[in-house]
Amino acid sequence: MSRTALKPTPAPARLPLGEDIVRPTFRRERAALKRGIWPVAGCDEAGRGPLAGPVVAAAVILDPDNVPRGLDDSKRLTPERREVLYERICARAQVAVAMAPPARIDRDNILRASLWALARAVAALPVKPRLVFVDGRDRIDAGCDCEAVIGGDGLLASIAAASIVAKVTRDRLMTRLGAAHPGYGFERHMGYSVPEHFAALDRLGPTVHHRRSFAPVAIALGELGADASDLVAGVLPL
Repeated sequence: MSRTALKPTPAPARLPLGEDIVRPTFRRERAALKRGIWPVAGCDEAGRGPLAGPVVAAAVILDPDNVPRGLDDSKRLTPERREVLYERICARAQVAVAMAPPARIDRDNILRASLWALARAVAALPVKPRLVFVDGRDRIDAGCDCEAVIGGDGLLASIAAASIVAKVTRDRLMTRLGAAHPGYGFERHMGYSVPEHFAALDRLGPTVHHRRSFAPVAIALGELGADASDLVAGVLPL
């Protein structure tokens, strides 16, 4: 009886691997510590884009011997995970928060108000830092050396921690504003530009917590004509 040669089974095709996701590390803070520069703070803000509520800034000095695991850009975390990390950060680190209210945003513009709040958060830390890392392109008046790091909330552990503290603090505040002003849905969209929020503005009008300098609010107040809707995209930073 003839034997049929068995053909080797082809190996299954391997799916292409995507790029590794970069996670924040404590390397730059630890490098500063090795140079004798300490304390080192990271700071970030939440709420530049919404139509309502303050912009909230946070500054964090992590304990080099007790850095919480799982720190990441707050936007990449679920609300549940942010809450867990928020509690761990506050229990293990030096933390301060500052807010720029809508009136300040309307007076100074959102960028200047954000930088002002970031500087206030650093000044409120219980320990004065010698170096501050801030997320974004702009340095702040921190009273010490300051380095701006684009995408810092996804690169540096201390900035990631600050982004979590700022986001959780602001979300909790907007939830309270939602209870105080039923019908706007603040507790769901946190003041951002979503259809539900636009509908509430049309139906109920702006509250004292809305940013009058943002085009959709100005339109609802009658301070801009309906033909100004093309300005909306230009005043809604992410």
